[in-house]
Amino acid sequence: MNLSIIYYSTYGANAQLAQWAKEAAQQLGANVRVRQVTELAPQSVIDSQPAWKANQEKTKDIPHASSEDIEWADAILFSVPSRFGNVPSQFKQFIDTQGGLWAQGKTINKAVSAMTSAQNPHGGQEATLLNLYTSMHHWGAIVVSPGYTDASVGKAGGNPYGTSVTIDQNGHMVEDVKDAVTHQVTRLLDIAARLKK
Repeated sequence: MNLSIIYYSTYGANAQLAQWAKEAAQQLGANVRVRQVTELAPQSVIDSQPAWKANQEKTKDIPHASSEDIEWADAILFSVPSRFGNVPSQFKQFIDTQGGLWAQGKTINKAVSAMTSAQNPHGGQEATLLNLYTSMHHWGAIVVSPGYTDASVGKAGGNPYGTSVTIDQNGHMVEDVKDAVTHQVTRLLDIAARLKK
């Protein structure tokens, strides 16, 4: 199975979720690509926030996502922070540039799932995932949410739409969601394999 993990991360939480997902997928024998979407914020803004700048430096060698990463994949896992109950503009721009793939039918029946983060437990995580999944319905993709299919979902806050985590003021995760990420990846790859038959 080919899995593309495509993320946007300001302070590093979603980069960490993507890394855990990569590890889980590789343990299951998947071919994995981890890609970050292109940053659109002015460098001066990034430089003014030490945590943002540190994350940018830490992840500078991770390639940027492209349409080819979507076309290559049997399954796609997105990871993005919540911005007012929606995806960040950087990620939205990436989705909005996939019209060519969509028009060619290259997004049809891709197994897709998503993860998110926010600064408080009810900071728009569920709305962010649902808004992202709306685009996936337009793509003709198959949304594979974790639902309540494993105890790890409840331990990670109980979001049935995808793993979500609360981030404190220092950019650190409040909940332990690694097991939930592993379960979500396992479920995504299982459904993708069934679709590929």
